[in-house]
Amino acid sequence: MINKLINRIGELEAPIVVGLDPMMSYVPNHLIEQGYKDKGENLEGVTEAIWLYNKGIIDAVYDLVPAVKPQIAMYEQFGLEGMKVYVKTLEYARQKGLIVIGDVKRGDIGSTSEAYATGHLGKINIGGKDYRGFDEDFITVNPYLGSDGILPFIEVCKQEKKGLFILVKTSNPSSGEFQDQLVDGRPLYELVGKKVAEWGELFMGESYSYIGAVVGATYPEVGKELRKLMPKTFILVPGYGAQGGKAEDLKFYFDNNGMGAIVNSSRGIIAAYRLPQYASYGEKNYADAARQAVIDMKEDLKKAWVKKSV
Repeated sequence: MINKLINRIGELEAPIVVGLDPMMSYVPNHLIEQGYKDKGENLEGVTEAIWLYNKGIIDAVYDLVPAVKPQIAMYEQFGLEGMKVYVKTLEYARQKGLIVIGDVKRGDIGSTSEAYATGHLGKINIGGKDYRGFDEDFITVNPYLGSDGILPFIEVCKQEKKGLFILVKTSNPSSGEFQDQLVDGRPLYELVGKKVAEWGELFMGESYSYIGAVVGATYPEVGKELRKLMPKTFILVPGYGAQGGKAEDLKFYFDNNGMGAIVNSSRGIIAAYRLPQYASYGEKNYADAARQAVIDMKEDLKKAWVKKSV
């Protein structure tokens, strides 16, 4: 799957993943009204509106980007009805040829970790027949519990030829409360990055490992150091745009061939119609605004990801 992701980025010239994080405040009123009309003013109605919203976004961008990244919490907040829409969104994205990165940030040990890995990446056999749960292509994983929490995921990845993005240095302002703390004179994120590179050697693709890392766009100097520590680790980069990360700060996240990273944008795309530069599209044309935001992001990222001189 990592080889497919890299190939699609190259074909589309777009190291972009669209974060499908549908907060209710982003969903246009006409979709909410439609959801309520179809399903009632309840959880089913709300999640129907979210489904219509997601479908519109996917239809608008699937030919421009290689991947989408649904954040599971935005669906879990609506309970079972929300999870149904999460699954429906995953299935529809796959039908449109998109690679799916499940932003689930799971992490535990032993049988619990194995169960998470099976549910999100693998399959379970019942009565001699295999069944799949969520069936994402990649998921995000929290490494806080160490190898006991990561190795079960890697084993399932090997079986299914799927991948992980392990949290190393996140984009949020308080990430340094733990991630920047010194351990034997080195920040914790460097130790985690070194370990991720070691885990990555367990399952290599053609040029990069199936075991990737999450490194935020908001700390470009950290990204530069981590790229050196993790030369064969594909990097998922949150924090671009709305959180303050700039394209010109990301040049060291990419390798000399302009590969090695994929940059996430969520509200900057899916809620683009709310931004001043796209306000002329209006709520009803939210998907068209999202498409234009992707086109503009693709052009902006050329400042960082075009092939560099060695």
